[in-house]
Amino acid sequence: MSSWLPSLPYPPPDQKGFWEPVTSTINWCEEDYYATVYAAEIVNTLTNLLFIWLAYKGLISCYKHGHDSVFAVAYAGYLAVGFGSLSFHATLKYPMQLVDELSMIYTTCLMAYASFSYSRSRAFRIVLAVSLVGLSLFITLYYHYLQDPAFHQNVYALLTTIIVFRTIFTMERTLRPSLRHSEEKHRQERKEKSRALHEKQVQARLNVRDKAILKDMWILVAFGLTMFLGAFGIWSLDNVYCSKLRSMRRRIGLPWGVLLEGHGWWHLMTALGAYCYIVWGIWLRHCLNDRQDEYEFVWPRLYSLPEVVQSKAGKSSNISLENGFAKKTR
Repeated sequence: MSSWLPSLPYPPPDQKGFWEPVTSTINWCEEDYYATVYAAEIVNTLTNLLFIWLAYKGLISCYKHGHDSVFAVAYAGYLAVGFGSLSFHATLKYPMQLVDELSMIYTTCLMAYASFSYSRSRAFRIVLAVSLVGLSLFITLYYHYLQDPAFHQNVYALLTTIIVFRTIFTMERTLRPSLRHSEEKHRQERKEKSRALHEKQVQARLNVRDKAILKDMWILVAFGLTMFLGAFGIWSLDNVYCSKLRSMRRRIGLPWGVLLEGHGWWHLMTALGAYCYIVWGIWLRHCLNDRQDEYEFVWPRLYSLPEVVQSKAGKSSNISLENGFAKKTR
C-alpha cells in the first residue's frame, strides 16, 4: 500500500514527551509521542473531541426543548468523560486515568437512577440514590486498591447491560399496545380521557402513533448497540493484535496509519452509541409522561444525528401556558 499512497514515515519508537514518565496502569496500542511531544497518544486524544461536541449539542437541546434536568446532568457527565479521556490519553497519568474511567461509572449510575426512579415514591428514590452513591464509592475505592483495568471494564459492561435491558423493558411495556392494554388502569385512564370521542377511534389513533414511535426507538436502539458492539470488537482486536497493527502502521506510514488506531475508533463509536442512548432515554421519558404529541423524534438520515425536539403542538401549548400566566399576573 505504501508504494502508491503518498505518506510520511513514522519516527523511531520510544519518543520522549512533555508528560513523562507514564504513571497510568495501562498504555494502549497507539505509539507514544510520535506526532507531538505534548500528546502521548494523539489519535486517542483527538477522538475524544466527538464526546465533547455531542455533550455540548445535548446540553443545548435540553435547554432549548425543555427536557428533564436529569438528562442535562447526564450530558454533563458525558462531557466529563470526554475531557477525562482526552486528558488521560494526552498525558498517560494515573490521576487522569481515574478521571476518565470513573466518570464513565458515575454517568452510568446516573442513567441507572433515571431509569429505575421514574414514577416511584420519594422514599424509593432516596434509597436508590443512596445505594447508587454507595456503589460508586465502593467501585472507586476498590478500583484504586486493585488498579486493575479489567475490573473497571467488567463493572462498566455489567452496569450498561442492566440499564439497557431495563430501558428496553420499560419501552415495550409503555408503548407496545398488546402489553399496555393488558393493565386495567390504562383502560380506565383512556376511558376518562376520551369521554367526548369514541373510545375505539382514540385507541386506534394511539396505537398507530405508539407503534410508529416504538419502531423508531428500535431502530435507534439497534444503531446504538451496533456502535457499542462494533467498538468493543475493534477494541478487542486492537488489544490482541497490537504488535501486528503497529507493524502495519509503520509500513503504511502517516497519515494513513492512524486509520488502524483501534482505540480511536472505540472512542468515536462509543461516543455515538452513548449519545443515542441518552436521546433514547429522553424520548422514552416524554412517552412515560404521555407527551408524545408535544415532542417528536427527528432523525432524517442515518449519517445525521438523532434528536428529540418540541413539535408544533408542544410549542403552541407552551405559548398558551405563558399567555395564561401573563394574564393572571396583570
